[in-house]
Amino acid sequence: MSNEKNDVTVSIVTHNSDKIFMSLDALITTIGDASAIQIKIFDNASEADYRERLEKYLAYSFVTITFYPENKGFGFGHNANLLAAEGYGIIFNPDIILSENHLNKMVAHLAQHTDCGLLAPKILNEDGTTQYLIRNHLDVFDYILRFIPFKFVKKSFQKRLATFECRDLPDDQDSYVRMISGSFMVVNLAKFNQINGFDERYFMYFEDNDLCRKMEAAGYKALYSPQFSVVHLYERGAVKSRKLFFIFLQSMGKYFQKWGWEFF
Repeated sequence: MSNEKNDVTVSIVTHNSDKIFMSLDALITTIGDASAIQIKIFDNASEADYRERLEKYLAYSFVTITFYPENKGFGFGHNANLLAAEGYGIIFNPDIILSENHLNKMVAHLAQHTDCGLLAPKILNEDGTTQYLIRNHLDVFDYILRFIPFKFVKKSFQKRLATFECRDLPDDQDSYVRMISGSFMVVNLAKFNQINGFDERYFMYFEDNDLCRKMEAAGYKALYSPQFSVVHLYERGAVKSRKLFFIFLQSMGKYFQKWGWEFF
């Protein structure tokens, strides 16, 4: 068992996310309004009326909000919330719905695995099906496959895509994995600080994969623990928005330039 402090900070980064209010209401209801868990919100230059709605959550003593004057991205916001903090952080997307208060249990579970720096629960869609967001290997070809709209092409590579999405991981036990999703992850903050947190050169996308690779390079593992679960209101913005798709491509280039290009 680790002797590190088990202080828990939920870190949420937002930019005009309309789902954050549903997410915060569910989170506060689930953890209780006298929670010892701290919630830190970092607002990346949202609109004035949005910031005004957020300010109402300051009525809770365990909620703090930073209103930043420009949007510098996902990793920048989480670093501002968590670098120099102690205990454990929970990277919490503004579109995550928490229905059961397993936050402290997840933290305790990660604390028991001193060889790990990160933990991911099972991440679910609203209908209870699994979002396959765990990765053990990244290459350009598999990303191209995921964006191709033709079902017959994906069917031809069905087995390969299943491997890419780690669909064979067991549901009844922990697994060591290489990369987990930044939509929700539990982070050992001593180790997070040791590797200087997220690489802020990624505005959005791939910063979670990069963080996992940095943890791995420092000698720490990522743990997938499917006995815990959260719901992710997943929109796949890079598929629907041309602007986000170009940001995705830029971040993908930065990732492979940093860690080595793998095409197949």
